[in-house]
Amino acid sequence: MDIGRRHLMALSGSLALAGLVGTATPAFSQSSSTTKIKPPRLKKGDTVGLVSPASKSLERFEYQISEEVVTALGLVPKRGQYVGKDFGYLAAQDKERAADVNAMFADKSVKAIMAVRGGWGCARILPYLDYDMIRANPKPLIGYSDITALHLALQAKTGLVSFHGPNAASAWGERTLEYFKPLLFDGAQPTFKNPVLKDGRLVQRKWRTQTITGGKARGHLIGGNLTVMTALVGTPYMPNTDGGILFLEDIDEAEYRIDRMLTQLGLAGLLSGLKGVVFGQCTSCKSSGGSGFELADVLEQHFKPLGVPAFHGAFFGHMSDQFTIPVGIEAEIDSDTGTVRLLEAAVI
Repeated sequence: MDIGRRHLMALSGSLALAGLVGTATPAFSQSSSTTKIKPPRLKKGDTVGLVSPASKSLERFEYQISEEVVTALGLVPKRGQYVGKDFGYLAAQDKERAADVNAMFADKSVKAIMAVRGGWGCARILPYLDYDMIRANPKPLIGYSDITALHLALQAKTGLVSFHGPNAASAWGERTLEYFKPLLFDGAQPTFKNPVLKDGRLVQRKWRTQTITGGKARGHLIGGNLTVMTALVGTPYMPNTDGGILFLEDIDEAEYRIDRMLTQLGLAGLLSGLKGVVFGQCTSCKSSGGSGFELADVLEQHFKPLGVPAFHGAFFGHMSDQFTIPVGIEAEIDSDTGTVRLLEAAVI
């Protein structure tokens, strides 16, 4: 879903320097804490707004798939006004993509909002979102990858709990539904644990978690895509991570780039106040010629010195199935068993 995202982000940085991207007044400290707001739970027959806040779809068929997914969940899809347009590699112009997000939050008939896909572009629309209106109209926002920018901005500006989970055009396998529907429809408080595979092997090799530092920790869940999160450092859209459980994932990043981004988060002070860390999948994060460090080495170098429970290999990220993680909800992690247990419902 996000091949070439790194190149698009680099290009957008050049455009921003040229004054071609909407910008906000820079802030070089984390945003202050906001009151937690939980959205209402979903019920069968609810209308779900479909938006494209980032990259354009690579094929028009993704929009049809997205509508069919919403329908299969027992919900009613409603496309945003600008869904299906394109502007270069983006799904529409910045103000148009922001207008669709604003409109879906303002529309009383819409009970949840799902991103069709990620890619790159959400950070460009952050200055154009109406955070006061969004705060007054809480509803679930669902998506992952570049949608991380929206999750973090909503946390920083409104305190709204949102959901790092599948995009509408994602694969939506059985294991995804196992957590998604109880979480959003029933207000369940699941314990997320990687699946046990019955593949005929003596010892399971795939989807194993690995402990960095053992123990249990409690805190609010905060994070998402590492590349996107790093790009928000020093902006008013970065929420306070103190006391949090940081969860991260990424795709198509060499070990040294993961190292560089984690170094930036550390130098910015975003790691020092954490209670725990969960690193999910890092899909295709391996240098073709060998880097000298494995990804596990890099993660241990950054997270072990924190002295807090930490593990990697959790079942979320750029993959066909994944957990849906509520951003802003209190949870307990056990890094020895590789589990994340919600301590409260994410919806009301």
